[in-house]
Amino acid sequence: MIGLDGVSAQALSDVIGAIYDCALNPQLWATTCRRIADLCESTAGGICVHDMRHVQNDQLFVFGYEQTFLEKLGENYARTPMAAADIVAEVGHVSALSMNDLDELLESRFYRDILQPHGLQDIIWFPALRTGGRMASMHASRTEKVQRYQQIDIDLFKLLSPHVCRALTISDALDLRTLRSEMLERTFDMLAVGVFLTARDGRVVYMNETAERQIKTGNAVSVVGNRIFPTDVAARAALSAAIDQASREDVDMSGHSLAIPDVDGAGYIATLLPVDRGQRSGILAPFAASVAVFMKDPAEVPMMPGEAFARLYKLTGGELRVLMSLAQGLGAKEAADMLGIGEPTVRSHLQRIFAKTNTTRQADLLRLLQSSSPPLLPAQQAVS
Repeated sequence: MIGLDGVSAQALSDVIGAIYDCALNPQLWATTCRRIADLCESTAGGICVHDMRHVQNDQLFVFGYEQTFLEKLGENYARTPMAAADIVAEVGHVSALSMNDLDELLESRFYRDILQPHGLQDIIWFPALRTGGRMASMHASRTEKVQRYQQIDIDLFKLLSPHVCRALTISDALDLRTLRSEMLERTFDMLAVGVFLTARDGRVVYMNETAERQIKTGNAVSVVGNRIFPTDVAARAALSAAIDQASREDVDMSGHSLAIPDVDGAGYIATLLPVDRGQRSGILAPFAASVAVFMKDPAEVPMMPGEAFARLYKLTGGELRVLMSLAQGLGAKEAADMLGIGEPTVRSHLQRIFAKTNTTRQADLLRLLQSSSPPLLPAQQAVS
């Protein structure tokens, strides 16, 4: 592994190993978040979980922040640049406040009322998990006593982000607090992700109900000779080699992912995790398993509100924030007040949105947005 300037290869390797340990013991995130922040000389950090359904923002394993800051951030999270950027960004995409228009940031209410009073000047983060109505992101921040994040810090987070994303995906899928109970198999069967547990020789020793359904379709993967058998020849060879490598104690394949295409051009993403080492061996001992293979259909991940529209028309996070504010019936001045930015900035964003969507009036723009929203089911309409 090649180290970045100022960060040794060994330090990176140690932190990545610690990240995958968190997949099976989430309480280790507290220490690991500190180690990640230390690598990029940050004074605070942690993991944020935002629940879109219940409009809640929970800070997990955080350190270095004043409680009043966390409370303010939680109350205003939906209107922050981070929330807007995460709706548009892919999982794992690294952002920093300093990467955007600095003048716009400094004039914003978010900076004046939330960051500046607590001595903070920059935040670096990436969305790490998106399931249903929840989104989790990892973040770190710097005070005004040090310079804003530079490209080397962005590169470091880009290197770590795929490992954090895989570890959180595995941890979220397994829900280890339940796995440690006697309802292990029932928990597996409730998962929306396919779980295949294999022995050291590649034999399948367990499949959950989702995995069995994936096998029955036969389009992307089946079981032949009691082994996972992808339809695609290249994927078949790659998966077999990856399982073999993951079974070896001298090879670290934690979180290794493979594409498993089907005959129609779609398919699954397979993530591998060795499970016969350390704490993992105790958790899955009843299955005598060596490797866990998680099969997930990426098309099943639901989109966040406004996400599809923003991606279709290539809106920025700032433009999407303005659009969603106007969609609530606010005028330009009210939207500016709510977002904590200047009214000219709102109008500038709106003109760029008009250009991107080929509209000229706000009514036409909102009609276009409304027509792109999925219809509610009758039962949902009745509840609302």
